[in-house]
Amino acid sequence: MTDHHTDNSYENPGRLYLETALSQMPAAYAELMGNPGTGEINGMVRFYPIGAGVLVNAEIYGLPVSTVPCGSEIFGFHIHEGHSCTGDSSDPYANAGAHYNPALCPHPAHEGDLPPLFGNNGSAWMMYYTDRFRVPDIIGKTVIIHSSPDDFSTQPAGHSGTKIACGTIHSV
Repeated sequence: MTDHHTDNSYENPGRLYLETALSQMPAAYAELMGNPGTGEINGMVRFYPIGAGVLVNAEIYGLPVSTVPCGSEIFGFHIHEGHSCTGDSSDPYANAGAHYNPALCPHPAHEGDLPPLFGNNGSAWMMYYTDRFRVPDIIGKTVIIHSSPDDFSTQPAGHSGTKIACGTIHSV
């Protein structure tokens, strides 16, 4: 029997990810707040460095709930290059900038392209592991929730609708 805590080669990486999220402080976080007119969206995105990548955990509340049968409660979710969740009346998060994309890759290969959030009666919870960025690379950047799902093809940003929530990434 192998003691998995003495090496970093877990046979079950999912177990490592879950144990990390449950037992360790994240290295960075973003507290998300919704813009006026989108309800009371709020939540937290946590970033944990693990091996050669980053574990991302999102816990979001107050997302819009569809009132039509078969309506979509899927939301675009991205790290943006800007350093502020400020803007103007036409775009409350204009200063969040474009998707984080230092390698200038086409969408959906931006470093800041994240999996969509699937709403469940106004809440969403998601965890995934990525090697597209490291925690120090994203400190000061912004996390954005969009009103529509990302189509993973339209350039430059996946036609994911308006920005409905934003948070700046801070180190812990």
